[in-house]
Amino acid sequence: MSAPTIAHLASRAVITVSGPDWRSFLQGLLTQDVETLAPGDLRFAGLLTPQGKLLYDLFVAGTPKGVEGDGALLDVAAEHRAAILTRLTMYRLRAKAELMASDTPVFAVFGGGDLAGEGLYADPRLPALGARAYGARAATADEDAYEAHRLALGVPGPADWGSETTYPIEADFDLLAGIDFKKGCFVGQETTSRMKRRGTIKTRMLPIVFEGPPPAFGAEVLAGTLRAGEVLSGRDGRAMALLRLDRIEGAALTVDGRAVRVEPPDWLPKT
Repeated sequence: MSAPTIAHLASRAVITVSGPDWRSFLQGLLTQDVETLAPGDLRFAGLLTPQGKLLYDLFVAGTPKGVEGDGALLDVAAEHRAAILTRLTMYRLRAKAELMASDTPVFAVFGGGDLAGEGLYADPRLPALGARAYGARAATADEDAYEAHRLALGVPGPADWGSETTYPIEADFDLLAGIDFKKGCFVGQETTSRMKRRGTIKTRMLPIVFEGPPPAFGAEVLAGTLRAGEVLSGRDGRAMALLRLDRIEGAALTVDGRAVRVEPPDWLPKT
């Protein structure tokens, strides 16, 4: 069996959270349950606006076994870490929770070999995504290799959902273990639960394939003459797109006059 690929994710950064109230503090904010988070566990979650739009994605990693004290690491987009710290501090009020920026590097481990070793956190979104690791490691690839791997699996990322523009269900958080609908209240829960309960999800992020370089971000996807969505991030031959589900079934899709087609990933429900 080949050795796994280890990529340093320079676009990610870490916030440490600790203190006697850290679980209840995060529990009332995030889309994912943290009350049951155990050492070595990893949860994928979103921090939403009160209106239910996706502000930031993050991973919550239970403090590794052998580390003194109860707490967690928040794996966030590096460019948004300061803003996330500010927002979390605003919500903290009287909760006994401490938040600190950390220099701990973030790595993705994927593509073969043993992905259940010491210090590895299985990616909760999809087994094929591999694992994440926190702390010094010897990288064997750059972040671009991991991004290509993620895109090949049809999994959207931060470049696709922006901030305050997308609902988490549109970004497939409900299909990628990013929302716990049984956990109780969290910021933006009302809108999120209503979308799920009514079952009227009109748009989702899905991969599209085509010949040549990717269309510009935001380029219109057409089903005939009808707008069917817009292109998001991508690379040669493949991109993510936010698509209207009622307009893509059996339709001939184009972007800037080029033919494109939807390639539903294996993890997407057939219905």
